Amino acid sequence: MIDSRGALEVETLLKIVLALVAVLLALQIVGIVVGWIAQLLTPILLLIVALVVVLWLYDRL
Repeated sequence: MIDSRGALEVETLLKIVLALVAVLLALQIVGIVVGWIAQLLTPILLLIVALVVVLWLYDRL
């Protein structure tokens, strides 16, 4: 019987775990940045929508 247990070295497993942690941190940072952008753009988009509705009601659009 061929024993394939322990085929990966510890260093390789640590590199994989480190890469996964780095990806997780990058996704967390991207999520924070997207959240900030959404918080900044939400009032602006609401004002634009309100302006379009008002202009449409006054037949200026």
